[in-house]
Amino acid sequence: MHKDFFRTTEATSLYNNIEQSSTLDILQNINTEDKKVAIEVEKQITQIQLLIDAAAAKLANGGRLFYIGAGTSGRLGMVDASECPPTFGVPADLIVGIIAGGQKAMFHAVENAEDDTNQAWLDLQAYKISNLDIVVGIAASGTTPYVIGGLQKCKEAGIATGSISCNKNSPVSEAADFPIEVVVGPEFLTGSTRMKSGTAQKMVLNMISTTIMIKLGRIKGNKMVNMQLTNQKLFERGVKMIMEELDLTDASIAAELLSTHGSIKKSIEKYTQ
Repeated sequence: MHKDFFRTTEATSLYNNIEQSSTLDILQNINTEDKKVAIEVEKQITQIQLLIDAAAAKLANGGRLFYIGAGTSGRLGMVDASECPPTFGVPADLIVGIIAGGQKAMFHAVENAEDDTNQAWLDLQAYKISNLDIVVGIAASGTTPYVIGGLQKCKEAGIATGSISCNKNSPVSEAADFPIEVVVGPEFLTGSTRMKSGTAQKMVLNMISTTIMIKLGRIKGNKMVNMQLTNQKLFERGVKMIMEELDLTDASIAAELLSTHGSIKKSIEKYTQ
């Protein structure tokens, strides 16, 4: 472990006797802490860029992006991965979230799941992972054995790695080719990393997946032209996108195009051919 490593995520809250505070004071203090998150994310933009460029290159060449994590960190990776197919119309196996303890850990804590240093590699092997792929370990503390063990095994196998943590000089960063450390400081509730640390991780994950999808050509202008039309709201949004892109004033034409081709992008392409 790095000699300068300190668990900022476990540091004592800047607030005390919280249970005696009014609702308004609690909310204002949480908001005060939350305001610090975006500032700290901004400091990591260059590191985030390095990871995104490496990941986008892997995916452009037939590889996949894997997130591995435990607890809140694992859940955030699962959520980000699950939102990419409906948002960008990509296959479900392009960005994959893996959580310590398996699917049931999404909703229920699985005892000791994060302490197994070998399980992440076993979980990844189930997907026939190779050096075409890239693996990002998510761990607020930067010390989660499940994540560290997985990244170390990946490096041994020549697989590119990244990490997202909220402590400086953490072990998970040492195990990653492209480490990102968003040090948000003590949590409002001491050690409750589902708060600021979780927010920071969510922001970085949004940046990673969205930017990769943009670089892979999954949007046009500023529109999600590859999104899946899974409900009426999204269908209507698609109609609006087609009208704007093709400069149509008749919504029925756009709706017919979308109904016929089932895709905003295909509708635009077919109309302009």
